Amino acid sequence: MTHNFFKNSPFQTLISFHKLIETLEEIVEKKLDHKVNYASALIKEIEPFPEFRTGIKNFSLIKKNEKLIKSLLGDLFPTALTNNEIKAITIPFQNFTFNYSERFNKILQDAGGKFDMSIRNFDENQFYIMSCSLILNSYYNQKIEFSKPLFYDIPDANGILKHYRILYNADFIDILPTEKSISLTTEDIELLMDNYDDIDLWKEKFPKESWILKGFAIVVLFDATIESAISKLKSNLLKSETEYSDINKNLETIFRSIFKVADLKVGLIVYNEEDDKFTRPLFNQNEIGSFILFGNELEECNDTIFGSTVETLLKKKKTFAISNINKFSRIPGNEKLGTHLLQQDIKSCILAPVLKNNKLLGIIELVSSTPNELNSVNANNLDLLLPYVVDTLDRYNIELQNQIEAVIQREYTSIHSSVYWKFREEAKKYNQTYNPNKDYIFKEIVFKEVYPLYGQIDIKGSSEHRNETVKEDLKNQLAALINIFENLKENSTLPLLDQRKFEMQSYFDDLDLDLKADTEQQIQNYIQKEINPIITKSTIDNENKALIDKYFADLDDKTQLFYHSRRKFDDAMSIVNKKMTSILDKEQKEAQKIFPHYYERFKTDGVEHNLYIGASISPLQTFDAMYLNNLRLWQLQTLCKMELEHHQIKSVLPYKLEVTSLILVFSSALTIRFRMDEKRFDVDGTYNARYEVVKKRIDKANIKGTEERITQKEKITIVYSHSNEEAEYLKYIKFLQFKKILDPKIEKFDVEELQGVSGLKALRVKVINVGKKALSKKITYQELLNELN
Repeated sequence: MTHNFFKNSPFQTLISFHKLIETLEEIVEKKLDHKVNYASALIKEIEPFPEFRTGIKNFSLIKKNEKLIKSLLGDLFPTALTNNEIKAITIPFQNFTFNYSERFNKILQDAGGKFDMSIRNFDENQFYIMSCSLILNSYYNQKIEFSKPLFYDIPDANGILKHYRILYNADFIDILPTEKSISLTTEDIELLMDNYDDIDLWKEKFPKESWILKGFAIVVLFDATIESAISKLKSNLLKSETEYSDINKNLETIFRSIFKVADLKVGLIVYNEEDDKFTRPLFNQNEIGSFILFGNELEECNDTIFGSTVETLLKKKKTFAISNINKFSRIPGNEKLGTHLLQQDIKSCILAPVLKNNKLLGIIELVSSTPNELNSVNANNLDLLLPYVVDTLDRYNIELQNQIEAVIQREYTSIHSSVYWKFREEAKKYNQTYNPNKDYIFKEIVFKEVYPLYGQIDIKGSSEHRNETVKEDLKNQLAALINIFENLKENSTLPLLDQRKFEMQSYFDDLDLDLKADTEQQIQNYIQKEINPIITKSTIDNENKALIDKYFADLDDKTQLFYHSRRKFDDAMSIVNKKMTSILDKEQKEAQKIFPHYYERFKTDGVEHNLYIGASISPLQTFDAMYLNNLRLWQLQTLCKMELEHHQIKSVLPYKLEVTSLILVFSSALTIRFRMDEKRFDVDGTYNARYEVVKKRIDKANIKGTEERITQKEKITIVYSHSNEEAEYLKYIKFLQFKKILDPKIEKFDVEELQGVSGLKALRVKVINVGKKALSKKITYQELLNELN
């Protein structure tokens, strides 16, 4: 065994037996008992070694005089107890020991000659402060309690890590000041007590080697393997995945210590009651494996792999131990599980249900490659460990449900962070006043005096594109079938073939007309009921077989129709929408810095967004109209960026799509109310409903007196009602024209009357395709004003 000293210490350390020698001299002088002759002989034997009294600095002297020192310490190390006690001489908190009891010596021999016995989780700073604490207790009569337990972790002959609690006896130590020591005041001691972690302060008050530690301490160990392992297990299981990544290795070390099985491995599977399946835990998937699943993500609980174990584990909910899997696998009904385990070199195992209130949470797996190492007897050790595993799996289930709820909240019923505080406030009131015998009426969530901003980037002619791709796919499918029937006719005398071919040709020709709502369904039903049975039952040659095989290979798995053109269109739509939403969401994070505001977006045949800004949404901040102006400029810039991004990607889309952009300006403040039935915000009040009507219909509107849509590709249309709104947006446009983002030409026109809404006007301006670099830096409203002024 090696000894590693902490080099920095407040002590000059002198190993001394002066207190023992003084006791021996007292026995001789006063002839106290029958040990007089023994004490006298021992004193005479140590006379050539004055260092035993004055203090040993050269520790090699200890090694040379082991037998003599052993005799000197005989009363403290009784021979009758040497094989029972784990005991040695030491210097407190230093990794230095000698004069071991036989049991201690055996433990060190089993650990190996190169083993370094150091205190667990004990560093140089802790050593220094603990040593200073000894001085405070001994010299300054303080009562500092060292309540934190100290441990040695020592492997046995089989490599199983054992944990030993350390106890010190310092009765044979004197602590003496030197000329370098600093006399401490009450204020100094109080300052130290309040600053345990300030190592510089401790070194200032107790300079290096400014005190003398003279004597020795006795260290006594007791085997606390089980208690320590349980404590470590609890700590490890409480840590999150980000805090602790190597959990399985440490779990195995802990379980090996308790079960005393050197090759023990640990697995875990979670029981999903809803699906009646076993699955791997979602936490630490790379660390905690499963020997039952063996690489699979999940397994049916009634799968035949479990055989008779299902009854024990799932129904009786009892631990299932197999001490010899070779014998187990030869019993009828156990073959599959036995073979499954033997393939992994598992010769004995314990499968234990993890239960909470008699509800199965999962199964913990302990396995060994040695027969009989794991059995129904030592399976009882799990009683010590399972409560902590239960708590962990229960916590995991709760966290999993919370994560699922969070995903649902985020993806389906999102509550934006800007208004979350008000929902939280109402939820707190509910919790504080909850009474199971009384219904709680939730207060409506309302935000008054907020200003709306609405914008969209829409796929131009998406309905027409979709219809054309449906027609193209149906035509291609019918053409393929007509070709197959032409070939079948040559090798068949069935008159029905001509009839079916004629019907398919009629469907083909009808597709040149406008697509009806049920056309696709009619053709799908016709092919499945009338055409496919003929193809599959006819006698065909190799050439026809190749045509038919290709036809079925081209079918979509779900609809059993051709889906080639529609897939290109759908993929292109998906790419455009994802790209647009990613830009909008990213820019939104910056927009929130202008002033907190409510934000929501919707994916349709394009991307729409609603913004609401006002004092009621962020009552702790002072609202000013400047923030609304800033947000309007941000919205215009963001739509420009989205237009430019589409221009960059449209050449590589699987289906060519154009987009149009629109902003609706509405300067009147309105009220929004959270609709509990729809789980979304909506404008409140009859007058405010006008805004919603315009939003729903404006993108399909024409320029007044024409058949031309107000929206066009590569252009942004800004719809407004009042001249002051026009003047505001003309300033924004002028500035973005100066930045080479918008085209110099501005179109102005009236919008046709919508149902119940008239007097709308619009500006329309083209986005310059070379302006992408100009948008790399966002422009604030204040910068705009500075430029204009």
